[in-house]
Amino acid sequence: MLLTAILFWLAGAANFQPVGLLRDLNVDAFTTLQHPLFPTHSVRIKRSEFCDNTVRAYTGYIDFNARHLFFYFFESRNEPDKDDVIFWTNGGPGCSSATGLFMELGPCRVTNATKGPEFFHYSWNSNANIFFIDQPVNVGFSYAEYDMHVDNTPNAAKDIAAFVAIFFEHFASFKGRAFHMASESYGGRYIPLFASALYDQNALLVANGLTPINLTSAMIGNGLTDFQNMLLSYYDVLCSPASVAPSFDINECVRMRRVLPRCKTWTKEVCVDQYDARDCGAAMQFCLAELYQPYFIKGRNPYDITLDCEDDNGLCYPVINNITEYLNRLDVRATLGVDPAVGTFAACSHSVESAFAQAGDIMQDSIAYVAALLERGVAVLVYVGAHDWLCNWVGNERFTLDMEWSGQSEFGQQPLRVWTFEGQVAGKTRSARGLTFATIDGAGHMAPYDRPRESLALIRRWLAGVEI
Repeated sequence: MLLTAILFWLAGAANFQPVGLLRDLNVDAFTTLQHPLFPTHSVRIKRSEFCDNTVRAYTGYIDFNARHLFFYFFESRNEPDKDDVIFWTNGGPGCSSATGLFMELGPCRVTNATKGPEFFHYSWNSNANIFFIDQPVNVGFSYAEYDMHVDNTPNAAKDIAAFVAIFFEHFASFKGRAFHMASESYGGRYIPLFASALYDQNALLVANGLTPINLTSAMIGNGLTDFQNMLLSYYDVLCSPASVAPSFDINECVRMRRVLPRCKTWTKEVCVDQYDARDCGAAMQFCLAELYQPYFIKGRNPYDITLDCEDDNGLCYPVINNITEYLNRLDVRATLGVDPAVGTFAACSHSVESAFAQAGDIMQDSIAYVAALLERGVAVLVYVGAHDWLCNWVGNERFTLDMEWSGQSEFGQQPLRVWTFEGQVAGKTRSARGLTFATIDGAGHMAPYDRPRESLALIRRWLAGVEI
């Protein structure tokens, strides 16, 4: 430990000067944040007056050599100097967190590109400070030089962990504050690894006499944490009244049911027990064709089984087109400080998604990381909109029940019970030993968009440590 401390001092700790207060940042120019423990990483950040005039907002870039990640940060509407901090990233892989910010849980919504942001009363910054980050590079306003790219979650996790350490070290008022990492969809893969990287990195901070990040919880909304259970659950959602009345006819359901045993055994052998890229790819190609692709042929919304897909952009929600148009306005990009190197904004990057798929990241589960976080006292919330098909509640509940950890038996013995909001049933929940599973009735894949009041109520209870 002494040697580590000496190296830290030699790296520049003796001359390290934290910025101090967020409110001292300039609105017209970036301030650069550096850290002697992370010499290849830096952060440029500025005040950005937009979206929510009741709080201070900030934007900037996390720079890692030739890779640059864009972020937004909003102070809490309640007590910014005391409230918890939430990290949010959207999934994909390859989708911008502008969707989370301007459509789901951020302090404003964009329903008209010309009119711009409108104040949103049910934002998660009602009681928390919150980040929205476009990651990995080449997503949203993030970019890379020299054709640099990131095609897997473990590498993405290292950059995120470094950023959090740099930010907290520069703004002392956040030190020791409860920190929660949250995401949805492919965030079921991201967040367990991001949170684990942050937890392990704390040992480096402590060894150098620095304050560790108070990683309090991981929150996964409609997540793809266990791809095998999710794949098999498509049958349940389409052919049983798990969410709504069965939507596939009997012949289709019988065909799907017959391939379930084969897909369960095959994917377990070559994707889960011992991962083999070629054989797992073959298994997934067959099982996706049998259990996944038939749904899309019908033109239904994969994010809400009760709806049709409303446009042809593959995302089904026209409001995303409005957000995209708004963020491509030159005046908006100037306000946010978007780097001139960034081209046209897109809600999702197909090239990033393809890179993750080719690297095999999409066929990796993150169950062991969730279990490891729980064993170390980091609480985990798995919440799911009950109408989602893509990352549905059946597959998510199965993963929480099947996961091997010291609390597995106790968690499994808890019956599903209803939770309520304003006297009405809002969903079902199960909780034990730091793990909570909760459904949100009437919500789809993007639960905060469909049921904003109930979603905020759930998050408020979680942050306050109140039983859901």
